[in-house]
Amino acid sequence: MKKAALLLLTTILFFSCKKDTKANEIKEPSQDSIATKIYPENISKIFDAHGGLETWNTMQSLVFTMPKPNGDEITTTNLKSRESLIDMPNHTIGFDGNEVWLLKKDTTAYKGNPRFYYNLFFYFYAMPFVLGDDGINYKDVEPLTFEGKEYPGILISYSSGIGESPEDEYILYYDTDTNKMAWLAYTVTFFSKEKTKDFHLIKYDDWQMVKGLLLPKTFKWYGFENKVVGEFQKEMHFVNVSTSKEKPENSLFEKPEDAQTIE
Repeated sequence: MKKAALLLLTTILFFSCKKDTKANEIKEPSQDSIATKIYPENISKIFDAHGGLETWNTMQSLVFTMPKPNGDEITTTNLKSRESLIDMPNHTIGFDGNEVWLLKKDTTAYKGNPRFYYNLFFYFYAMPFVLGDDGINYKDVEPLTFEGKEYPGILISYSSGIGESPEDEYILYYDTDTNKMAWLAYTVTFFSKEKTKDFHLIKYDDWQMVKGLLLPKTFKWYGFENKVVGEFQKEMHFVNVSTSKEKPENSLFEKPEDAQTIE
C-alpha cells in the first residue's frame, strides 16, 4: 500500500513539474515581443522592415565604399565597439576606441575635422538600426509631405552624455505602406554644442539587401526650411557593402606610429 501511494505521489509530482515547465515556456516572451516592449511600436516595425534588430545584432562588422571624384572612400566599423577606419586616397582616419587619429599618405592637407568625420557616414548609413542604441528618446512629430504623400515622423533625441554630440536631433520619416525608412532630418551641433532647429534633410532613395539586412544604396540631399522639402541638392552612392558575424581584427584600428592624434 505504501509503495502504491509513493508511486502515485511521484507520478503527480512529475506531471505537475512538467506542466509548470510548459507554462513557463509559453509565458516566456519572444524576441519580437521584447523588441516591441522596449521600443515604440512604430520604430519596432521599421526595424523589422529592414531585417530586424535581432539580425543586425548578430553582425560584428560593416564595410561600405563611397565612390568620390578623387577616389573611393572605404569605411570599416566594428559594430560592437564602434571602432572605425576610413581609408581615402590621400588620408586614413581611424578610431581605436579611445583616440581619433589621422594618417597622411602624402603632402595633401586634410580639409575637415577628423573627430567630426570619423563616424559621420557610418551613423547615417547604419540607419535605422543605430536608433536602437542606448540613451535614445523617441517622440512622434508631425509628418513630412512630399509629392502629395505624408510620411509620419519620429523625433530622436539623446540623454545627456551620450556620444560626441548629445545635442544632435534626428527625425526619421517612414513610409506607412512598407514601414521602411524614407527620410532623415538631422541637426549638426558638434561645433556649437548647442541645440538648433536648423535641420538638414536626406532622402533614403534606394536600398540593397545585404545578408538579410536592408541597407542604403543612395542618399539624396534636399533643401529643408520650415519643415518643407526644397530643391534637390546632391546625392551619394554606396557600393561594395558587406556585413560579417566575424569580429574585425583589433590591429586594423590601431594608430600607426606616424599618425597624428586628434584632440
